[in-house]
Amino acid sequence: MNYVTHVFHEIFLHLNWHCHESQPMIRREMEDILHRFLHDYCRNTKGVFFHGIGGTETHVHLVIQIEPFVNTSDLVHKLKGASAHEMNVRFGKNALRWQRGYGVASFARKNLAAVLSYVQKQRDHHGRGTTRKILEQSGPILRAASQRQTEMDSEKPR
Repeated sequence: MNYVTHVFHEIFLHLNWHCHESQPMIRREMEDILHRFLHDYCRNTKGVFFHGIGGTETHVHLVIQIEPFVNTSDLVHKLKGASAHEMNVRFGKNALRWQRGYGVASFARKNLAAVLSYVQKQRDHHGRGTTRKILEQSGPILRAASQRQTEMDSEKPR
C-alpha cells in the first residue's frame, strides 16, 4: 500500500562555517566562484532551497530552507567537502580547507529578510563590529547551550 504523508513544514536555516584555523583563505578571486558553487550545489540537492550567501575571507554563511527529510549534518558535510574539493581543483592544492564543525540556527519565515540582509552584509558587520554572536557561532554551541541550561536550572528556587 502507498501512503502519502502530508506534513506542513517551514524549516529555515542559517548555516555558517570557518576556514581551517579561521585563516583568510577565501580570496577575492575565489569568493564569487565559491559562492556560485555553493548556490548551485544547494539548488541541485533534493529538498534544499537556496535563499542567500555571504561571508568574509575567513568564513561563509548560507541561508536555506529544507524539507523535513534533509539531514542537516550530512548536508553541511557534503557542502564543505564538495566546495573545498572544487576550489582546490581550480586554485591549487590546499587553497581552501574548512575547519571542523559548523553553526546552524533555525528562524521563522518572518525573519527571512533580516537574516538575508545580515548574511549579505557580512563584510560591513565585521568591519563595524556589529556581528550577532548566535549567527557567527560555528563551534561547540551545544555545549554552550547545555551550560546555559545548567546555569538556569541552578537559579530556580527549590
